[in-house]
Amino acid sequence: MMLHFKDFSKLKTKRIVFEDVYAARDSDTLEQLKELSSKRRIIEESINESSLITEAIAREMLFSSLLLFLKMFQETQKLEQYLPLLENLIQSAGLNSNNSQLVRWTSDLKIRWTSVLASSTIFNRRGAKFFQIDDLHFELGMTLSLYGALLRGLASKILSADLVQSTTIYRKAAGVYHHLAQEVLPSLQSASVQERPPEATSCVSSVMSLICLAEAQSVTIRKAEAKGSTGSLLAKLHYGVVQLLDEAMVVLHSATEDCKDISGRFLEYISCCKDLYELRSYKCLGESIKTDGQIGIAIGLLRQALVTAKKNIPEVESWRLVFKQEINNLTAVLRKYEHENEFVWHEKVPTHSELPFPQGKKIVSFIPYNVQRWERSLSFKF
Repeated sequence: MMLHFKDFSKLKTKRIVFEDVYAARDSDTLEQLKELSSKRRIIEESINESSLITEAIAREMLFSSLLLFLKMFQETQKLEQYLPLLENLIQSAGLNSNNSQLVRWTSDLKIRWTSVLASSTIFNRRGAKFFQIDDLHFELGMTLSLYGALLRGLASKILSADLVQSTTIYRKAAGVYHHLAQEVLPSLQSASVQERPPEATSCVSSVMSLICLAEAQSVTIRKAEAKGSTGSLLAKLHYGVVQLLDEAMVVLHSATEDCKDISGRFLEYISCCKDLYELRSYKCLGESIKTDGQIGIAIGLLRQALVTAKKNIPEVESWRLVFKQEINNLTAVLRKYEHENEFVWHEKVPTHSELPFPQGKKIVSFIPYNVQRWERSLSFKF
């Protein structure tokens, strides 16, 4: 599987009370605004860890995978109840977008969120850094970013029990991030905002979509391994992950203006995952070629993979342990091949330029996000 990065869903937000800001013209509109605030308050309490649960229950949830999965599942349901109401408010606001009073009301909401991916996110005596953007699309964007992160977490938690369902959820998360990048955040990008969290930029949403697809493909590799697929196919699937992550790096580097506040640890995470799957691809390709009777080429590939891997060992301890285990496994295979070649085959080991290059195969795609909107009219006192 992919390396572990700190939870993308660890976002926090400040309270919003919609009915205190927007002046409802009728009782129906007032009730809808109150319902919107109520649904959001549930989310606020959940992600800010301010809900009324005992410390003992919190510890139990932390150490129980099943309870943690159920908690994440419940949080996705809370978002699924809030998002249609928010979409309806945004649509209504769009119909009155030229009204200056509506603009002032939206500013008075003081929509504030923290970031997991910003390099400037620091903790001080006053707590986490909050970004404020006076635009309802910022609220929608951060809520959908949280939703995608929670889906990704669910896919990870269900992985050991159901590979097929895990792949599906990863693909759904990729679809949420793709929708964010293509449909939601471009309108926010045009706003004159001095500072925004990376989660509210199209480039980072595109990158997150590609990461989720890479994770979905990594699950399909486990399924392929369980079915006894050939080394040649496994090598292509591993390198397909490399190609997805390469694409993510290109997106980040081509959008330096939007992504200039991105965490260096996040960039390292993508790069290390790419290096890890490249190593695995070379290992599978070498084993496949050795099976075909070309042990000299197999030895050359494994040697090259080891040299590259040893140059790219991560600094993060948990990632370093994974790399070292992969390097140890590959070293053992290489020694076996070299010993066999020395005493049996006596094949020449080709130079670096004579070795074949892994070919990639991407077999996953995102599941499009289906926007849900409660079609109920809102009437305001302008």
